[in-house]
Amino acid sequence: MKPSLSTLLSINGGYVDTAGFLALHGLFTAHVTGNFVTLGATLALGTSGAVAKLLALPVFCVVVVLARLLGGDLSRRNLPTLQIVLTLKFFLLVLAAFFAMRFGPFADGDGWQAIVTGMTLIAAMAIQTTAHRIHLGSTPPTTMMTGTTTQIMIDIADLLRGAKPEEKAATTARLRRMGAAVGGFALGCALAATLFLLVGMACFLLPPVLALAGILMHAGSSAKPA
Repeated sequence: MKPSLSTLLSINGGYVDTAGFLALHGLFTAHVTGNFVTLGATLALGTSGAVAKLLALPVFCVVVVLARLLGGDLSRRNLPTLQIVLTLKFFLLVLAAFFAMRFGPFADGDGWQAIVTGMTLIAAMAIQTTAHRIHLGSTPPTTMMTGTTTQIMIDIADLLRGAKPEEKAATTARLRRMGAAVGGFALGCALAATLFLLVGMACFLLPPVLALAGILMHAGSSAKPA
């Protein structure tokens, strides 16, 4: 279950990040630390979206803390923690799609409509990142690929120089998992860019669908007998 769910989350992470970047004047909604770079570019070039980029990291951090506290409370109550937090992410993505289609396209990245839409997407991705870190920690990250790509290159180099047989099996297995994560993220990026060009703000309808698929996938796996 975990690798498949993790890959689906990676697709959604890449999709939301790309769609948000294109629709919200260069706002990274998943890889939020990238907004430090785009904020500098915004200030230097005099373009819009500086307020949203300033808010991105604080909003992300607050939601991560709240998601962690909520998850801990759900666990103490013996409730299906991962399913509940994924459902919360689903509703946030539905809300963001509504905002995007109701208020977009966004002529001004600093308008309240663009900021509310962006922060809703960031909150959804903060929940995904937190849920992944806590419940799917053995799988590669789903919202940032730099570290994963670096490890892939290291593993390829180790295989090329001739790894020991016992190391080769573990390295190959890790490469498959990480390759699925990067491939899924790249697929999400490509889908978002294509649909943004074809249907505009309606492209934000796909992330809730992917989120719902993840919930059903997890629920189905949890229901299987041991």
